[in-house]
Amino acid sequence: MGDMPQQLGKYRLIREIGRGATAVVYLAESSDSPEPLALKYISFRDKARDEAKWNRRLLKLLRAESAVARRLDHPNIIKIYEAVIGAEEAYVVMEYFPGGSLEDFCSYEKMLPVQRATSIVFKIAMALDYAYRQGIIHRDIKPANILVDADDNVKITDFGLAMNIHKKSAEDSTFIMGVGSPAYMSPEQIKNYPLNQKTDLYSLGVVLFHLLTGRLPFRARNPAQLVYKIINTDPPSASALNPDVPDSMDGVIRRALEKDLYSRYRNGAEFAKDLSGIQFKIFDENDRAPDSSRFAQIRRLPFFTEFEDVEIWEITRFSAWRVAEPLTQLMREGNTDQRFGILLEGEVELSIGGRSVATLGPGECFGETAYLDKTDHRQVCTVVSKSFVRYLEITPAALALASEECLDHFNERLTTTLAQRLGAVSARLASHGGAALQGVNVTSAGMELQLLDN
Repeated sequence: MGDMPQQLGKYRLIREIGRGATAVVYLAESSDSPEPLALKYISFRDKARDEAKWNRRLLKLLRAESAVARRLDHPNIIKIYEAVIGAEEAYVVMEYFPGGSLEDFCSYEKMLPVQRATSIVFKIAMALDYAYRQGIIHRDIKPANILVDADDNVKITDFGLAMNIHKKSAEDSTFIMGVGSPAYMSPEQIKNYPLNQKTDLYSLGVVLFHLLTGRLPFRARNPAQLVYKIINTDPPSASALNPDVPDSMDGVIRRALEKDLYSRYRNGAEFAKDLSGIQFKIFDENDRAPDSSRFAQIRRLPFFTEFEDVEIWEITRFSAWRVAEPLTQLMREGNTDQRFGILLEGEVELSIGGRSVATLGPGECFGETAYLDKTDHRQVCTVVSKSFVRYLEITPAALALASEECLDHFNERLTTTLAQRLGAVSARLASHGGAALQGVNVTSAGMELQLLDN
């Protein structure tokens, strides 16, 4: 976009604060404004001929933005002051808000306390209610379009816009650009049905779930599978994924994410009212090991080498952390308990019929046979601690909450471990076996196997 202009109209540009595929956002000031401003600048110069259609689309958005600006005046919505559209360039002047986007708080390691996240979503719900009463729906509610500062002041941005101030690219403007992830879209939006205010409430429900759990309610390996899940499947329980989330929150999220429009919240005020009625659990943060410490312990185990970081954060949430004194029986052969463990510290002995089979150390798993045996669900070995041990305990109920990617990695790792142990046992058996038959190698003997016709 070339060098930064020094002046646009009555506005002096100070520095760049954001950039997208179509626009640059500058910090600006004006003699008639006591506060700093944000100025979004779009140049139509030096555009290829095939971008004319794109430019017309941008102009349409800018005019729509200008129209919206005259109708929205709310403390939780970014205020737009002016839109100037010329033949070669255009710019929009808006309120400057120094906060970052909610994207910063959607990962496991940076999740906000439940009460703070709920308070933020409450404010957004009320702002959306106000906008709807002015006849406006947003249609692109997602963490990137919600700004928040250290004092939890909240601002919704990009009402009908194509670009986000705080994004480095415009890759995920789900509604306007028709590209990016549909993860926050309502079922009716994906189906391209007519939209009303309830589409924003659905998207806000997805944002709430993401803030409370560190993951999206619907995840998939490709867009087609994701679309199928959004339209057809129910979200998991947020309180099961994060024990700090009150059970009553699950009902609020379920109603916000209702696929049936008649069962969903009617307006933002109704959504906000239910959020305000939730009673939060009070707990002492010093009573629990911080998740970051648990993450580090799991991350360095060889068992989890192929797991993505986001999957490790999932495991810190749904696994149980166990300790046992020496000579404690952790599992019994023949039992149908499908729990399995992954050692963090110490050693365990595997035995069958009172005879020792193997000793396992940190990073190795035990008790996986009952989980992998889909017919009888029986433990093959008894497992006894040889020393003080600490281990992760995983249950089928916990794995039911895991993302598909995480579950696939568990199954791959467990079956590989089982195959390797079977190989080791077979090698030991072979050392006590008799001489094997010596067959002819058909390739080296120049022979060919013949297919017999029936």
